[in-house]
Amino acid sequence: MLDRNLRPEYGHAMKESNLPAIAAELNKRSLRTFCAPCALEPFSLRSGRGVRRSVTAYTLWRIPLSGIARRRDWFRPSIVVLFGDAAQAVFPLGRFILHHDGRAPDAWATKLNRIAPMKILSIINPHAAAIDVGSEQLHLSIAGDEPVVFGTVTDEVYRLRDYLKAQSVTTVAMEATGVYWLYAYAVLEAAGLEVVVVNGRHVSNLPGRKTDMADCQWLATLHAHGLLRGGFVPPAAIRRLQDYQRLRADHIIGAGSQVQKMQQALERMNIKFHDVISDLVGVSGLKVVRAILKGERQPEVLLALCDVQIQKHKRERVLASLRGTSTPEHLFALGQALAVWEFYQKLLAECDQQIEVVLKELAGPPTPTPESEGPSSAAGKKPGKNAPQIDQLHQLLLRLCGGKDVTAIAGIGDYLLLQLLAETGPDLKAWPSEKHFTAWAGLAPGSRQSGKRKGSVKVQRNRTGRLFCAGARSLVQSVDKALGGFYRRLAARKGGLAAMKALARKLAELYYRVLKYGLAYAEQGLRVYEQKYAESQRRLLAKLAAKQGFKLVSTQLAASPPTATM
Repeated sequence: MLDRNLRPEYGHAMKESNLPAIAAELNKRSLRTFCAPCALEPFSLRSGRGVRRSVTAYTLWRIPLSGIARRRDWFRPSIVVLFGDAAQAVFPLGRFILHHDGRAPDAWATKLNRIAPMKILSIINPHAAAIDVGSEQLHLSIAGDEPVVFGTVTDEVYRLRDYLKAQSVTTVAMEATGVYWLYAYAVLEAAGLEVVVVNGRHVSNLPGRKTDMADCQWLATLHAHGLLRGGFVPPAAIRRLQDYQRLRADHIIGAGSQVQKMQQALERMNIKFHDVISDLVGVSGLKVVRAILKGERQPEVLLALCDVQIQKHKRERVLASLRGTSTPEHLFALGQALAVWEFYQKLLAECDQQIEVVLKELAGPPTPTPESEGPSSAAGKKPGKNAPQIDQLHQLLLRLCGGKDVTAIAGIGDYLLLQLLAETGPDLKAWPSEKHFTAWAGLAPGSRQSGKRKGSVKVQRNRTGRLFCAGARSLVQSVDKALGGFYRRLAARKGGLAAMKALARKLAELYYRVLKYGLAYAEQGLRVYEQKYAESQRRLLAKLAAKQGFKLVSTQLAASPPTATM
């Protein structure tokens, strides 16, 4: 290796003719070893016989380190001194391995340590490119070459597409940066290119070198070597349904915030009506709120607007809760919150119309069903509060799933199935097994193993995983479902959060099996599940008793009186 003091003498313009002089200087300074590029490999440098050409163009080197105090500190400056600007070409990925050779510190004086080349990192696809996506610029690099910059307007994206075709690029990688990547992805996908969307956390560059130019080159290099793993992006038709469904979910969140504002305005007037009834924006609640805004203040008159069951069972509580003060500023806030909530309901109805159009396109024309099948699955489960108002929604979803009734699974209704299909689509071939599917949804535990240490990693659930958790919450209080018994048994041992995630994972497995293999789910009930669990516990206890040399005897059989025999 070269000491840093050799930089003024040799600089960056080291030629092959300078190597004997460098070797002489190494002998004077008693330096231990020499790092060479793959094009100029030293064979016997200390004897002054020059160098020989290497066959390999790019390689990684193993350098012995016995007797060197600073270890890695000397490596990079020495490479820069030796090879100058060519150092990046010599070590394209900047990787090297340093190890001890087990010899005495002065063993270099008797025998020159050979430099052993390691296996090269092969290029899988030289026609692979990568794009660093931004709001104003798209930085493109092909196989790690010099980046080319394009704009983000429509004409520039089309020019990017034509440029990729002219360069015979077959696959393109890009990071999922906000929503900026969506249009470029759609254009390149329509052009027949394979587009790989990767997680930016999984391909982070070296620290201190974060630029758009370096990012696209780094992505292109990794993609050319086949080191990138793309994420799941649903087909274009499913993405249409996904956009409408996610917009509808945002409107539901906005409407919920306005309900909170209405409750806040009633609290400021000390009207506790929303604490007595179950839903302020239900039929009775809306009638009372609109009557208050019109000027009605008599509790008896407002009670008469409520449902008969409320008048029968909650009469005194409702009358007491409707006695409060009416201030103009709080009535104004209540009226505006109600107006915004009604506007959100109008937006939700418009989204339902668009979702119905997309579902009919995806489901195709209805097929005649045999009369022997019966109308058992025609009605579906009772829709929830925020379910879309779509005629024959269950039949549309059934045709979209190819006749597979996913709603037969406990905890999954039509609305939840619609949300799941908007995220995954009915075709689950992107996941080879149910384990891959649950891990992608964030419902499988992560692992962090290093040597003898094993730790757990907190896995972030995506939208699909959170939807399965919502379905699992609906089974917590069930009294006749086997999955509810599974949750309560696990919650007693592991806690509610762990049991909820385990139940969501079980729902995801059932969802995968029904759509992938067409397996029909049959609810056996809580009693059958508890009997099976008790039987498995008895088998386990009998096995443990036999292992210790004991025999398990049932107390019921021992307590029963013997029967008389003739």
